[in-house]
Amino acid sequence: MTTARPALDPELRELLADMPLMSRLTPEVLAQLRQLPSTPIESLLEHRQVDRRETTVPAKDGTPIPLSVLSPANTDRTTAAPCIYWIHGGGMVMGDRFSQIDIPLEWLDQFGAVVVSVDYRLAPEATGTVLVDDCYQGLLWVAEHAAELGIDPTRIVVAGASAGGGLAAGVTLLARDLGSPAIAAQMLICPMLDHRNATTSSRQYSGVPGVWTGEMNAFGWGSVLGDLTDAEVSQYVSPTLAEDLAGLPTTYIDTGSAEVFRDEDTDYATRIWAVGGQAELHVWAGGFHGFDALYPQAHISTTARRTRTDWLARLLPSNSAPGSTTSSR
Repeated sequence: MTTARPALDPELRELLADMPLMSRLTPEVLAQLRQLPSTPIESLLEHRQVDRRETTVPAKDGTPIPLSVLSPANTDRTTAAPCIYWIHGGGMVMGDRFSQIDIPLEWLDQFGAVVVSVDYRLAPEATGTVLVDDCYQGLLWVAEHAAELGIDPTRIVVAGASAGGGLAAGVTLLARDLGSPAIAAQMLICPMLDHRNATTSSRQYSGVPGVWTGEMNAFGWGSVLGDLTDAEVSQYVSPTLAEDLAGLPTTYIDTGSAEVFRDEDTDYATRIWAVGGQAELHVWAGGFHGFDALYPQAHISTTARRTRTDWLARLLPSNSAPGSTTSSR
């Protein structure tokens, strides 16, 4: 019996018709996908006045973890900037620190924010808590070097999309439980939060080709967790497992109505509200997984991206004063 599914947004449906879709990932397909060219960061920076710094920080086991630090050029360095700590998507098995980087670069333009993106290790080569620990170590370095980077340590926003959204949630839980560093807000874009893959939306988007299906989700989680039982899975890897969501910073969550992560994302927001936390939730009708990253010019995508920026504007000051140097050359 076919499971009924919410219809796609008409414009997105038309755009998606030209995209080759799959229903499953295999190690062989993953190897091919990893060979595809990475995001051309240079093309995104060429019309922006941005200082770029590449560095590495040691992981818990000493492995160097690359970080890219992108700062507005020629700004008043006496005024500390907000920071967007960006964690990329890719199902925890692919992508790099420049994946979906166009999203936080909009906030560099709008708010004069310093964007720091982390290149955490990927599954299946890295497993268990390694991925979230890599991201956490990068965040600690940012907080410890805030003065050097021109960052206001009280205005660090942890943000990520898909797998990066799930890792952002895990990093924020870690920071809460370990007492450091301070996080002003978390921005979770269609986050990958629950390894159990057992919600209604997970079932609705299994058995059919898509951008990210239930079968792909099972492959990604299996690559990270291997043979671990549910009882052995850390809440920092699969944040839905956290019994207590109290004490988290203000949170933004968005998702599409037509995607695998819809139900786990809405549940996470509901549980934050249930313990008195603050969360803003948007479920974009007809949006598939990652719609605004794949087709940023679609009407629903521009609305979703503008809504995120408007939310950040309530938390961060605008950098639109005369003399701002973050606009295009």
